[in-house]
Amino acid sequence: MTTREVIVDKADQYIRNKGYNGFSFKDISNDIGIKTASIHYHFPTKSDLGVATIKEHITRCEALKKKVANESPLTKLEAFLEVQAQIKKENKVCIVGSLATDLNTLDDAIKAELQVFAQIVISWLTEILIEGKKLNIFNFEMLPRTKAIMIITNMVAIVQLSRLTNDEDFELVRETIVTELRPKK
Repeated sequence: MTTREVIVDKADQYIRNKGYNGFSFKDISNDIGIKTASIHYHFPTKSDLGVATIKEHITRCEALKKKVANESPLTKLEAFLEVQAQIKKENKVCIVGSLATDLNTLDDAIKAELQVFAQIVISWLTEILIEGKKLNIFNFEMLPRTKAIMIITNMVAIVQLSRLTNDEDFELVRETIVTELRPKK
C-alpha cells in the first residue's frame, strides 16, 4: 500500500473505532511512524482525509456492485448483506453509522460525501429489490426504497446491538431479511 492508502486505512480504523472527533493527525503519525507533515502533504486538512476515507468506501461499494452485476438478485442481496457480516466479523461499525453520530460537528464537505455514499448504498439495494420483485424472487408490499432503507437500518443496527447480545442475533436478523423477501407459497 502507498503511504496515502495507509493513512486512509488508519483514518478509517479510527473513525469506526473512536469516531471522527476521537483522533488527530498526531495519532495517525504515531501509529504508522511518519511525521504529521507527511500526512498534511497528502491531506491538507482532516476534512480532506475524512472525504478521502468515505470515497474509499464508495470505491469498494462500486467494485462490489460491478463484481455481482450479472448475478441473480438473491446473490446481489447476499453480497450486500455480507458487507455488514464482514464489518461484524472485524468488530467494527459501519462508516455511515459512525460518522452520523458526529454529523453535527462535521464540515459540509464530509457531510456531502457521506450523503453521496448513503445514496449509492440505498439506490443499489433499491435496484436489487426492484429486480428481484420483477423476477418474482422477492415479494414485499412497500415501496422498494422504503424496504431498502428498512433492510439497511436493520443491518446497521444489528451489528451494533449484537455486540451487546450475541452473534446469533446478527445471523437471525440477516436470515429473517432474506426469508421475509421470498414469495409466500
